[in-house]
Amino acid sequence: MKKKTSPIQKSPEESALSNPEVSGQAIDFINEEMEQQTIPDLPVVDLPTFPGSVYEDLPGFLQKVVARCDSNEDRDIMLLGSLVTLGSCLTKVYGRYGGIRIYPNLYLFITAQASAGKGNLVFCRKLVNPIHNTLREQAKQLKREYKIQMKQYSVLRLKEEAIEKPEKPPQKMLFIPGNNSASGIFQLLSENEGRGLIFETEADTLSYAFQSAGSTASNGLRNAYQHEMISFHRRLDQEHVEINRPCVSMLLTGTNRQVFSLIPSAENGLLSRFILYQMNTRTEWKDMFAERYVGLEDYFETLGKEFFSFYTALDKHADIEFSLSPAQHDLFIDFFVPLQKKYLRLHGLAFMGTIRRLALIAFRLAMTFTALRMLESGRLPQNLECSDADFQRVLSMIRVLIEHSGHVFSQMPGVEKQSTKALDRKEQFLDILPKKFNRQEYFKLGMSISIPEKTAEGYIGQFCKKGLIIRDKKNSYIKKQSSTRAP
Repeated sequence: MKKKTSPIQKSPEESALSNPEVSGQAIDFINEEMEQQTIPDLPVVDLPTFPGSVYEDLPGFLQKVVARCDSNEDRDIMLLGSLVTLGSCLTKVYGRYGGIRIYPNLYLFITAQASAGKGNLVFCRKLVNPIHNTLREQAKQLKREYKIQMKQYSVLRLKEEAIEKPEKPPQKMLFIPGNNSASGIFQLLSENEGRGLIFETEADTLSYAFQSAGSTASNGLRNAYQHEMISFHRRLDQEHVEINRPCVSMLLTGTNRQVFSLIPSAENGLLSRFILYQMNTRTEWKDMFAERYVGLEDYFETLGKEFFSFYTALDKHADIEFSLSPAQHDLFIDFFVPLQKKYLRLHGLAFMGTIRRLALIAFRLAMTFTALRMLESGRLPQNLECSDADFQRVLSMIRVLIEHSGHVFSQMPGVEKQSTKALDRKEQFLDILPKKFNRQEYFKLGMSISIPEKTAEGYIGQFCKKGLIIRDKKNSYIKKQSSTRAP
């Protein structure tokens, strides 16, 4: 005789939801209950997005990439993501920076709360999927040929002792999987002539490579960013491998905690090699059935085919050298010298690597924008020079990116802690101060951005100590010329 089991007791709300006649009333009831509850506010990060001028007269292909975006942040991360993925495939374009050949390869880390919208970056992968797929097909064909050669070798080696064993074909690909050991990543780079794109929407995927190899993974990726040689030893074949001029791009997304797990210290030079973009926390509900999502996969697949045609033509072309004009070179110096002075005073010497590598990032961004202009013209010249519009576009982006870098940097373990919100307000306060002002004027300016008089007075004292402001005479201050805006 079977023992009777007591029915599972349902709450009134669950019972209502299981009854279609009263489900609507139940949902209203639950909503009213939730509205009466006190829900703590999430911590709000209020970092700037790129100004509208960045998107004016973009290269036509990039205009298509950002055309379906529904917010400033979505537009920013799609622009940055496409510049990284497309730049990884501009293999014939280079410029000279510090006397060294530099290619458009960039590292990007988008940080945000879970489900903040950074997942849209997966569409940037589709822009270069046809290139990856073509390389994989080539690898499969080489593998088929290798199997035939091995069969022939197995038969002939019994008759001819001197016959050479066929070499195993390379694993050709564009996307280098991050779910790998450090030596596995570098082996795949070696098999792809030192070129590859690490594209991971969960940065934790790389944790194994970093944890299993200690500093080896970090050292190798630091070298790759500068196109410096990577060397490693393959134990299985007892072979020493050298990649002489690696060209690696990397796009990662994750939380701040994932940044710190991969790069545990601000003194680790890998941090400064990344474009860092922190998405602001937004609590508005996003309609995932909105019209902008309809056919989005097909839309980006079409863009991928368009770029593949350009890539194929470029791959057959001779190398193309990119450069800034003499006037842009002067503006470049005028922009970064005061920028370095300002942020060294705000963050200290540990931040210097970030500032200087942002200059290299600016050069690479300008190179990528200029190279993508060739998609519009249909011409593949021997030399490329940056337009003034694209040059100013890059400087506008750097003004924003350095604030994001400063925000992430200030949270790194070992960095002297201070409120990130306070730091952002302090920088904003410094920026709006005029060349000459008095106490009443800086009080008024402080109140305009919600800084109390006592706090503003404290900031002025700190600026004076760091040499950003000079106390000219009683109740008179002079701000040192440290504007980051190019003329």
